[in-house]
Amino acid sequence: MAEIYPFRALHYNSAVVPDLQNVITQPYDKISPEMQDRYYAASPYNFVRLILRKPAPRGGNIYREAAGEFRNWIEQNVLISDPEPAIYPYVQEYAVPGQPSVRKRREGFVALLRLEEYSAGVVHRHEETLSGPKADRLELLKATRCNFGQIFMLYSDPKGEIESLLRAESQGRPWQQVIDEYASTHSMWRVSDSRIVEQVIESMRPRKLVIADGHHRYETSLAYRRLRNQEAPEDDRANYIMATFVRLESDGLLILPTHRVVHSLAKFDWDKLLSQAAPFFEIRKLECSGSAAKDAPMIREELERLGRERPTLAAYAGPERAALLSLRRDADLADALPDFPESLRRLDVVVLHGIVIERVMSIDRQAVREQKHLGYVRELDRAVEEVNAGQAQVAFLMNPTPIQAVCENAYAGLPLPQKSTDFFPKLLSGFT
Repeated sequence: MAEIYPFRALHYNSAVVPDLQNVITQPYDKISPEMQDRYYAASPYNFVRLILRKPAPRGGNIYREAAGEFRNWIEQNVLISDPEPAIYPYVQEYAVPGQPSVRKRREGFVALLRLEEYSAGVVHRHEETLSGPKADRLELLKATRCNFGQIFMLYSDPKGEIESLLRAESQGRPWQQVIDEYASTHSMWRVSDSRIVEQVIESMRPRKLVIADGHHRYETSLAYRRLRNQEAPEDDRANYIMATFVRLESDGLLILPTHRVVHSLAKFDWDKLLSQAAPFFEIRKLECSGSAAKDAPMIREELERLGRERPTLAAYAGPERAALLSLRRDADLADALPDFPESLRRLDVVVLHGIVIERVMSIDRQAVREQKHLGYVRELDRAVEEVNAGQAQVAFLMNPTPIQAVCENAYAGLPLPQKSTDFFPKLLSGFT
């Protein structure tokens, strides 16, 4: 049973911070060093100073410093609490990356969720996690005792009843609104009417939840709850987490592919890669120019075209070493991927990790978890550029994972490899 609750959100005080554009950020794991610098320069109250703090010149513990900054902002009324509990409709309007004329609208709402272990069958993960980010976020949570970001949760509601109910309550001027660096408009409203809130709570109770984004923070919160239950079992606050809930049938849901770049291998042999991949893939070489701006659209188009028929990925090691790899129709996946159930074996990301990365390139799962030789890149052209610039030895370029496959395997307890999905746009940090 999914237990959600209204809450008194802590938020920026408009009397002190009149322009949210200067303080709201992308999630911590999507903030590059350049973005971090830009956020720091935008305002002394920018949210990045809490979620991804720079070390002080004299050194020191960034987590304790973030906690001190957080307390100061509360004492100075930079951050204030809502007077009454509410749930918060959150709407994102955006253009599809690479297709600026195609606009979408994603509707959700922010509320508290009672934490549940995965074994309870209420909250389901859809991908594996990495150890590093969980350790980092746990230190921040222990120091600040605050949820700074929202877990992105999917729920099924084919008729859109909850969405319709909250849409009717969010027709007026938004309570908060910003436009992010990707030209996406983020708008939030407050709904404190107890009748509406109770309807949403009751409607959500029987629903299963799938984590779309925020696996590391969810698992960090579970770990933190265990610690707090030992230290202060009477403190119930660690049993809850802030989340944004979005209907999985929504036309506004968009998953982008996350491309892989391989680096720092002692030896990389392109011809060996193709020859060892050949028993599993039909290989077609690509003619590339060496210009990422020209090559990326062509590669994307070919990936989409072939991907409609069967799992397909592109390998790029330079303009003269690029190829499309389409899974052979007669490939013996039961033999090639014995650790994966049948429902996962024909997913692009599983084929890439199980056959190419692990079997052909001999990068084992522990190395993948520790990101020793593997990096993750959202933009296809950037992955190509990294290879062209010598920062990566080969890039594996992908199609997005279908939402149906994400949820079906999550319900079955079959998580996908790390970074199998990239939901766009992200939930901004600093609204609540």
